[in-house]
Amino acid sequence: MFAAGAATFLWHQLAPNRTKVELEYNELSKPVFYQGNYYKTSAIGEKEGLKLPLELIQEWMDPSIIYEKSSDSVIITTKDKVLRLKTTELSALMNEKPITLSFPVEKKGNDIYVPIEPLRQLYPFEIRESEKSGAILLFKKGDLVKWGKHVGTEDAELRTFASIKAPIVSTIANNEQVMILAVEGDWYRVQQQSGPIGFVRKADILEDHEETIPAQEQASSYVPWKPLNGKLNLTWEHVITKNPDTSKLGDMPGLHVVSPTWFSLADGEGRIKNLADASYVKWAQTRNYQVWALFSNGFEPDRTSQALSSYDRRMKMIKQLLGFAQTYNLQGINIDFENMHLKDKENLVQFVRELTPFMHEQGLAVSIDVTPKSTNEMWSMFYDRPALAEVVDYMMLMAYDEYWASSPKSGSVSSLPWAERSVTQLLGSEKVPPSKLVLGVPFYTRQWTEETKNGKATVTSKTLTMEAAQTIIKDKKLTPTFLAETGQNYVEYKEGEKLIRIWLEDETSMKARLELVKKYDLAGVASWRRGFEQPATWKVIQDTLQQAKQ
Repeated sequence: MFAAGAATFLWHQLAPNRTKVELEYNELSKPVFYQGNYYKTSAIGEKEGLKLPLELIQEWMDPSIIYEKSSDSVIITTKDKVLRLKTTELSALMNEKPITLSFPVEKKGNDIYVPIEPLRQLYPFEIRESEKSGAILLFKKGDLVKWGKHVGTEDAELRTFASIKAPIVSTIANNEQVMILAVEGDWYRVQQQSGPIGFVRKADILEDHEETIPAQEQASSYVPWKPLNGKLNLTWEHVITKNPDTSKLGDMPGLHVVSPTWFSLADGEGRIKNLADASYVKWAQTRNYQVWALFSNGFEPDRTSQALSSYDRRMKMIKQLLGFAQTYNLQGINIDFENMHLKDKENLVQFVRELTPFMHEQGLAVSIDVTPKSTNEMWSMFYDRPALAEVVDYMMLMAYDEYWASSPKSGSVSSLPWAERSVTQLLGSEKVPPSKLVLGVPFYTRQWTEETKNGKATVTSKTLTMEAAQTIIKDKKLTPTFLAETGQNYVEYKEGEKLIRIWLEDETSMKARLELVKKYDLAGVASWRRGFEQPATWKVIQDTLQQAKQ
């Protein structure tokens, strides 16, 4: 009797589980799998009419794809394409040129489904649809797939975990090929081509072959422009109402690009104010300067919010800029959007994503100006620097206004430690490649006046050009002192009870800033602004950048 009981106990311990179960994804009519995971929402349609959930595409293929509720559109941006798909419509726009779809974007409840036909034109992926179950297996370029096959006289059991005590999910027929996903002791985690995923004993599976999903890279015709000497030297031309008399402009040796502040957002509908001057372009190009016209949002947050809020308004701005670029024979566009609401962070990225393919199609360079990183929402936090850096050719770091015009405290426009920290933050946590990061440097400084009025300390400032600061030093017979903590020369003097303080921008500070370009192998330098420098400054920049190349 004891022996019979022991045998029964052993049989229960050693006998395989014969219970069959269905896994969660069996509730989906058309599950989609990638690398052994399934997506929570089913695909719809089949074969060429297959449609994938938008959220799946965002999670597994491209997080930058958006659905814009205001225009009821799915918008896809790649390096050289902008595709707009309106829900239920068979007509779409690829780089604003009409294309006809066989199947439209479809909405079912809260879910949006995108046809695979246009996706295949933009992304290198493969879809394999099981005729047996309708399950979809997704593969991306470069994926390595390990295949095994069952060899044996009986079907192999696919179990929920690596044990004969685990319930059975499915069976694998003789010579059936399965994807090997992982190894766990004496078991393989595998997936059948019909969808089921589970564990099968190694003894039942023979490793068969490996497959690499081929990459079908589409070469872009756009090649980013780079200066011959390797480091970019750009200066901004400040145009408020009229352009400068070019006959009065001196030589600027070593300069590659001028960026005149010609275009600005005129209203929330996306109209652009134009101050461009064909004669200025002609002057620049006879001196081998490229012209990358600046496009500003006018630092108007509400107007900017409205203009960025829809595809149609963004495209209106893009088309105007393209027209201006052709009319004035420009080589690039510099985006200078400042003082924005934090809520418009994603829309700014979307605008740049949509703008850049059109500009590149015309051979135009795209750059964007950003402030140093800080916790100020409307000055710094609305820039998604990593996302923007992925798209643009250059990112100009405006490493100045550490102490701004209305600052309650006197200080340097850009102390060297602060400027260096600003650079390292963008290279580090913000993941901006040094090959795209351009250091913005000031050609100006500020004269600070500190005084006590009615027992209260007050601070005021006025902007000085480099020349104006040197004139004060000469007139007042001052001797500059080098301040190690700011990396700059400094002067101060009294006027009655007033204390006047100036942190100088000169050859010393400029050389130190350019050393940062060399130290971090940055893309180059951009100066705000032409006309505030001393003539000798250009030679300093040219010589130091030349050394950076060597």
